[in-house]
Amino acid sequence: MQEFRSVNDVLDFAIAREEEAAQFYTDLASKMDREWMRKVFQDFAKEEQGHRAKLLGVKAGKIPLLTQAQVMDLKIGDYLVKIDADKQAADLDYQQALIVAMKKEKAAFKLYMDLANQTSEPEFVALFQSLAQEEAKHKLRFEVEYDDLFLANN
Repeated sequence: MQEFRSVNDVLDFAIAREEEAAQFYTDLASKMDREWMRKVFQDFAKEEQGHRAKLLGVKAGKIPLLTQAQVMDLKIGDYLVKIDADKQAADLDYQQALIVAMKKEKAAFKLYMDLANQTSEPEFVALFQSLAQEEAKHKLRFEVEYDDLFLANN
């Protein structure tokens, strides 16, 4: 992980990651040929934009977020075959798109937990832990969707 010289460096880094995530889901949504699949990924893009807005608010001097309760992890994404995340979204079917999304959310969770562990300021520890839990919620939603559609009948 890169070294940060200030809290603003950390916030700028996290804001950039949320922008990338929002763009990823927007791109994925635009490639889906089924409206309901498109909507799922558009909703996630909006949530990532919401995370970006929260971080921008913190950077502007608003009160940091409070830590939320621990989110359950079904660990479904941990055991699925690797899908090339760089593969064109148009080439992904819904199952593959869910796998990529689970893995991206897991990476985002880990990023925020690592950021929380790198600071000693309690308000920023709480902020990053809260964002980590948001990403865990996203992963859980993808895991539940995957379980319902692809594992329930096996």
